[in-house]
Amino acid sequence: MRLVQSLHPRRILQSLDEIDETGNSYSLTRRQSLRRVFITLACVSVALLFIHYAKFSSNIPLVIGSELTQRWQASSWYHLLGYVWWTGCHLIGFVLLPWLVIRLCFKQRMRDFGWRFNETADHWRGYVLLLSPILVFVVLVSFGEDFVNHYPFYKLAGRSWFDLLAWELLYLSQFVFLEFFFRGFILQALRPAMGANAVWVMCVPYLMIHFPKLWLEATGAILFGLFLGILALQSRSIWGGVLVHAGVAVSMDIAALVRKQEIPTQWWPF
Repeated sequence: MRLVQSLHPRRILQSLDEIDETGNSYSLTRRQSLRRVFITLACVSVALLFIHYAKFSSNIPLVIGSELTQRWQASSWYHLLGYVWWTGCHLIGFVLLPWLVIRLCFKQRMRDFGWRFNETADHWRGYVLLLSPILVFVVLVSFGEDFVNHYPFYKLAGRSWFDLLAWELLYLSQFVFLEFFFRGFILQALRPAMGANAVWVMCVPYLMIHFPKLWLEATGAILFGLFLGILALQSRSIWGGVLVHAGVAVSMDIAALVRKQEIPTQWWPF
């Protein structure tokens, strides 16, 4: 109950103060803090820049060649290949680049940046509190045409169970990468230098990656990112956020497919 109450807007600052009273907040010297913030935000900038420009399937010919790309384009699997590429770019930007920084610059272990389950189970009420109203909201907005036309991103997800499961695997993997980057890497890298202020810093790029989405979703990303950041610092884990994102993402896709009456009826598309 105490955790649920801490998510009330009037208690946000108090919650952040409580976080700073424990753990490794402000544990670096001024000189070390300067370098930690510089390296972390430089990595964040490079990662977001790379993902934004590399994730589009139009870049596929640069890697596999134009001839092979043309063969793929002639098949019905090219759209799914595009999302394999999309997920791979997120893996590089959100996981591999931070891993290099953690190992080479910080001389720390990757698993200490939120990969462990830690105290996630102790804070399950907070994650349920975040997820429940969003699921109600998903049901309400699913009746709008914008929602139905926007989800799922992979437009052939309803063609077969293989298409749907392959897409959801790629989609949910991307959320694991995203949660590590924002609620693992950024928070845990900046906390020794900036304390709980790392949450506010993390929320800015997290909001900005939602700008291409529907305006309601982008607006909700502000509080969503803030509360997930607080919970991630309290639980010392990214996995609660992964489960929340997974619940929202799958429910949105299923709601859209139901509205379009495109629930798969066969396992294989052919």
